Amino acid sequence: MFCAKCGTQNESDSKYCYKCGMALIASGNQQTDPAPVIASRQNDAIWNPNAAANWSIVFTPAFGSYLQMLNWKALGQPNRAAAAQKWFYASLVVLVIYPLLTAFSSDPRGAESGGRGLAMLYLFVWYVAAGRSQAKFVKEHVGSNYPKKPWGKTLLIGIAAFVAYVIFAGVLALTLGVAGVT
Repeated sequence: MFCAKCGTQNESDSKYCYKCGMALIASGNQQTDPAPVIASRQNDAIWNPNAAANWSIVFTPAFGSYLQMLNWKALGQPNRAAAAQKWFYASLVVLVIYPLLTAFSSDPRGAESGGRGLAMLYLFVWYVAAGRSQAKFVKEHVGSNYPKKPWGKTLLIGIAAFVAYVIFAGVLALTLGVAGVT
């Protein structure tokens, strides 16, 4: 499908032009007035990609990659949504490995320090490889005037997931007998 505004060819299932952010209408009657685009995107609001990446420092890349996946879907970018979903799954694997390192190590403190270092490295790799790309895409193709999703409920879910993870890690440590190590 070609964009009526800039002429860029887009994927047939794209909702917005990859280059300029103009809404694409599947019937071929594409809009040329940008004002209705903003109104039509109200149902496709996204979380601020910069904020999502920043909250990943607190809630891990699993949080940021999941929000990015939903944002990519709302932006009509299914291939990028699939890539973000893979990062989400990889992040979950890292979250499971982290407490296991401590549990099966002869030096739990050293393993915990090493695990934190690996977690920080993973966060950096995720941010460079995927985290910042959505912010750049939105800035270049949609601009700053886009419908934004509120953070209240999302952050509460992030806090609840964090608490659940801490409980999971604690139960795992108790189960494997490393809770008493100081």
